Amino acid sequence: MSDLTAVIGIFDSHTGAEAALKELRDSGFDMRHLSIVGKDYQTEEHVVGFYNVADRVTFWGKRGAFWGGLVGLLFGSALFVVPGLGPVMVFGPLVGWIVGALESAVVGGGLSALGAGLYSIGIPRDSVLRYETAIRAAQFLVIAHGPATEIDLARIVLETTPSARVEVHRT
Repeated sequence: MSDLTAVIGIFDSHTGAEAALKELRDSGFDMRHLSIVGKDYQTEEHVVGFYNVADRVTFWGKRGAFWGGLVGLLFGSALFVVPGLGPVMVFGPLVGWIVGALESAVVGGGLSALGAGLYSIGIPRDSVLRYETAIRAAQFLVIAHGPATEIDLARIVLETTPSARVEVHRT
């Protein structure tokens, strides 16, 4: 697993995160290795999505078009209600990492379910806490995970987008 890395971009707006995802797609990055995490403040008062008969997630609310658009770009989605963070939308392989962390009882030691999912893929605890703080502050995380050669491409693309911060983690 030492040849795997993760690069995480923190974006102040959903439009910046969405633009980064599109840039990564257009650069040829494998979309199966991308995740995005964010909040929608409307969810505390209104449902933000549901599964319909065709097992497709349908969204509405303040950022419904944004979340709905990600269904076609990324693989896997979930809405987690995380104590201390509130409702958090997650798209991509991070959904499975969070569920796996929950199933193996990794959650603990002050980490939320989101934090446990990040920690389980090798993100250091101090970085996990910064990412949880970013989500709490209504920022968005774009996470690319995979072999070092792919992550180098993701890092270059993310560094050219208007992100607040880009960090690389070697696992």
